Amino acid sequence: MKSNVLGIVAGLAAGALLGVLFAPDKGSKTRKKIKTKTSKLKNDLKDEFDSFLDTASKKYNSIVDKGEDILETEKGKIKDTINSKN
Repeated sequence: MKSNVLGIVAGLAAGALLGVLFAPDKGSKTRKKIKTKTSKLKNDLKDEFDSFLDTASKKYNSIVDKGEDILETEKGKIKDTINSKN
């Protein structure tokens, strides 16, 4: 998923940059457009990466919680087994 998002963003950035470079405008306007589009793409990439990190963090926490639940359940079973043998 991460590589797909990065590939899409990189493709969009390259397309936007090429579109601006080949547009018939003065150099100063072209540089301003490049700066604006680059800034927007940077912010979009940051937002996508933040979203990815948030999703990954939630999944990690969910896995840890499930692991802790399983561990507690198994501890209880072991204690019950030990107590029933005594």
